[in-house]
Amino acid sequence: MKQIKIIVEKHPDGYIAYPIGLKGVVVGEGNTYEEVIADVKSAIKFHIDTFGKEDLETEEIVA
Repeated sequence: MKQIKIIVEKHPDGYIAYPIGLKGVVVGEGNTYEEVIADVKSAIKFHIDTFGKEDLETEEIVA
């Protein structure tokens, strides 16, 4: 099982996060680190459920 690397950036108004190596646009946002991680994990799961695992060779999301 592979892991997805997630980039988290802190900005003055909160955090954004996005995965590396996933086709398409998947972004999470939140006021705290914990919120942004939960949001980006949810966005990745939605992307996989909607478009399938063909673009992704993993079932585990690691932040």
